[in-house]
Amino acid sequence: MTSQRSGGWTAWPSAEALSRLGVPRVRMVIDGVVWASMTTWILWTAYGAGIFRGAAVVVPVAGVGLCAAAAHAYDRLTRLNRLLPAVGALAVPALVGAGSYAAGARMPASILWIICAIQAMERLPLAAALPVTAAVLAAHSVNDGRSPGSAVLGLGIALVGYSLRLDAQARGAGFRLLAQERAARTAEAESAALAERARIAREIHDVLAHSLSAQMVHLEAARIQIEQGVDRAKILERVVAARGMAREGLAETRQALSALRGEVVVVETFLRELAAPSGDVSVDVSGESRPLSAEASQTVRRVAQEALTNVRKHAPGAAVRILLAYGEDEVTLQIRDSGATGAPAAPGASVAPGVAGELTHSGCGYGLLGMRERAELLGGSLEAGAEGKGYAVRLRVPA
Repeated sequence: MTSQRSGGWTAWPSAEALSRLGVPRVRMVIDGVVWASMTTWILWTAYGAGIFRGAAVVVPVAGVGLCAAAAHAYDRLTRLNRLLPAVGALAVPALVGAGSYAAGARMPASILWIICAIQAMERLPLAAALPVTAAVLAAHSVNDGRSPGSAVLGLGIALVGYSLRLDAQARGAGFRLLAQERAARTAEAESAALAERARIAREIHDVLAHSLSAQMVHLEAARIQIEQGVDRAKILERVVAARGMAREGLAETRQALSALRGEVVVVETFLRELAAPSGDVSVDVSGESRPLSAEASQTVRRVAQEALTNVRKHAPGAAVRILLAYGEDEVTLQIRDSGATGAPAAPGASVAPGVAGELTHSGCGYGLLGMRERAELLGGSLEAGAEGKGYAVRLRVPA
């Protein structure tokens, strides 16, 4: 009879209903006052019967103590869903009531039997609660002289116990729901923290890893050239290139930290500042401008920087058109160039400064492959390829 099927005849009340979880402090105080009042009533009526005198004066107190121990055991056994031991514990106050009745103290007997009936209906499976309740209420009816109102009173007592059972079940269900909600919020917070850590890691990788690795390449090349006695101008070219990359990496790091703090300018302003140093880059914006999420904003910025860097490296002199379009639930970025009109830039050569400082041709760009992965993480896409005489990059991210 330990089935936990809700509403079944053999189902125990839920673990939360059988415990004190979720019970307001005021309710617990009231319950304590009720039990103290019932105990006082039992002792008062027992001694008022005038049969416990002399050495028998300790009998009511001993009986109440025995009932209290049985009630504690009954509470623990019902929480463990131990049916037979729980019924046995409930039988103790019922038998004490029978002893009180036999001794002539009829009121304490009735009080104990009513308590047993209510406790049975509140905490036992209904298949066991109903016969136990019927038995103790039958004893109460005999004690009451089998008056016509005994049946109605017994039904009312059973309904009181069942009402307390339903109340405890509702409280238990509410407590479980609250616990599940708290667990969901905790999981959501942990997931958000992990996502934020991943975003910070991507920013660090995109900005620092590429910049530092490229600097190492140029500095190592300069060291080798120094050891080999290569012309001073070539060595200086390597050092200047490394310095430019360090400057660019520092600027990008500051920008990334600002983005993580939410201190970035709107995307279209960033694009115009990025294109400002070059007269051959135009920026057009369509749709209603709105703030983007940090991830979407950073992706648009990174793709724009990478695309312009590639144009300056591989198609110098080309005219570039940047189009930013705000859709209902996405934002698209398109960067097209008209094709090279001059010789490709040599590795390490400098270009015009960008929004956060100088953008140098270091050969250490973030890479369109990495940008594509970044876009796909957001549920978007990135396409890049030749188009006419030039090259086009198209980014789409939800926003």
